[in-house]
Amino acid sequence: MQAAMKFVAVDLGASSGRLVIGHWDGLKFSLEELHRFPNGAVSLHGNIYWDVLRIWSEIQVGLTKFRARYNESPAGIGVDAWGVDFALLDRRGRLLDNPSHYRDSRTNGVPEQAFKLISERRIFSATGVQTWSINTLFQLYSMVRARDPKLDSAQTMLMIPDLFNYFLCGERAIEYTEASTTQMYNLAAKDWDRETMQVLSIDERILPRVVEPATVLGPVYREVLETCGFTTPFPTIAVASHDTASAVASIPNLDEQSAFISSGTWSLMGMELDAPITSERTQELNFTNEGGAGGATLLLRNLTGLWIVQECMRQWEIEGNGCSWDELIAEAKAAQPFRSLVYPGAKVFLAPKNMPAAIRSFCKDSGQVVPESRGELARCGFESLSLSYAATLETLESLTGREIHTIRVVGGGAQNSFLCQLTADACNRTVVAGPVEASALGNVMLQAVAVGALPDIVAGRAAIGASIEYSTFTPLPSGAWASAKLRHKALAATSS
Repeated sequence: MQAAMKFVAVDLGASSGRLVIGHWDGLKFSLEELHRFPNGAVSLHGNIYWDVLRIWSEIQVGLTKFRARYNESPAGIGVDAWGVDFALLDRRGRLLDNPSHYRDSRTNGVPEQAFKLISERRIFSATGVQTWSINTLFQLYSMVRARDPKLDSAQTMLMIPDLFNYFLCGERAIEYTEASTTQMYNLAAKDWDRETMQVLSIDERILPRVVEPATVLGPVYREVLETCGFTTPFPTIAVASHDTASAVASIPNLDEQSAFISSGTWSLMGMELDAPITSERTQELNFTNEGGAGGATLLLRNLTGLWIVQECMRQWEIEGNGCSWDELIAEAKAAQPFRSLVYPGAKVFLAPKNMPAAIRSFCKDSGQVVPESRGELARCGFESLSLSYAATLETLESLTGREIHTIRVVGGGAQNSFLCQLTADACNRTVVAGPVEASALGNVMLQAVAVGALPDIVAGRAAIGASIEYSTFTPLPSGAWASAKLRHKALAATSS
């Protein structure tokens, strides 16, 4: 194992982006934030786009800061970001347009049109990906239906993190975990689902090769080096470019008896498997299969996470009644348990103007005690989320035939000890929380594997385990959870 190396992780989210330095000393990793910047949708003439050139300029600002701070080149750079969105290049490698944002309305009703030509079941059995109108497949098919002239000029499609890899080094490739989010990639065959694309008249020639995580793509362009002040070349590395896959790659001790929760605004709960599960029951239960590091498949369900509580906090701030997370958690702990519950996945919680009012209305309509105080509302949200985890855990065990002994929580939600304890209690499983900076750690670890500083992902996860502090939560028995689960199940049945 090589020592004293610095890697740059470009970690892009839908609302912000950042460049993080991953320090590797031969035994452990540590992170240092280098540059943070806002990100978000740009609306123009009724459409919504990503401003990728501004993001690119921010990446260069971050690299310039690295050079000024350390007066040397990093050992590598890798990009992770969200899935489904893409850019199109012409035959000369020029960007044809600003990439569309997944919330753009162009895909409204498009899946239903596609299913007139090819069945939803056929697509799921091939790709393992749940139908969602924002998926790459339906974005492209919307362009086919609209006879978008950009498709005539397009030579290459690149997913968002792959676009920035291209800007860095010129390599046109799509990384495996990003490809898996498109609903156009067959995880079992390890190839694009060409049959579906042919039926929907999507031109296969725009699809580049797919590369595995921890692949060295090539040296950063000399032009980029000179712009940012570097004199020594360094490589661009395809990490697990889908941020969820990078987060899961960072989890130590993720074995066959473990489930993971990537916890933040949304919660992604699942297991790491050797192969996808594409049965009709998997499809009916709203599970999806996505690519993971090391050729793994992540069988997971996308759940409403801390969104409900976050939106309550935003509303209280508007009303002049704001509070910190620590204050709110203390108030939630003091509130009466199981007084009120909601089904977090109900449509009424997707984008209400006033989240506390939406929770109160839901509880009133379902014949429950209406929560009034901040603590009561927060406790309602935390307990309801932990019950969603418990229901998902039960289904995961049924689908995989495995017994899950441990739930490993990563991301921002790993800092919420109250929610972690509730999750342990609701699921009656041990919960291990950490790392918090999961996507960035997974990113830099895979770069270390790519350049030979670590032999493989197993060693990388062990190194992360030695690098972080994590907390363990043991379930506390209580008969009240059984009745709470029945109430939650009934709310889910009436709200779906």
